[in-house]
Amino acid sequence: MNIEKTKAQMRKGVLEYCILSIIKQKEVYASDIIQQLKDSKLIVVEGTLYPLLTRLKNDGLLSYRWEESKSGPPRKYYEITDNGKSFLTELDKGWNDLIEAVKKLSGKK
Repeated sequence: MNIEKTKAQMRKGVLEYCILSIIKQKEVYASDIIQQLKDSKLIVVEGTLYPLLTRLKNDGLLSYRWEESKSGPPRKYYEITDNGKSFLTELDKGWNDLIEAVKKLSGKK
């Protein structure tokens, strides 16, 4: 069994939660999200991020606005919607429940 493949699947499972958590802090540009994920060792490429942002937007959890850039094309800035904040609150609860369950099952509690 390939441990790196399993670790990658674990990271993918929490990616939506992490992206919403980043955007909740402040309005952000996609490259800012990628950088924060990389800084946290959750390496993501644009090909993974953009479809996820689009899905979150289509689900009403995010909105965006365009802003002209002085050094290139316009930039799309994302922010979390009220529905996104409610969804993230539920994900927080689910995440905490999952942590406790894994600790209990792994004997680390």
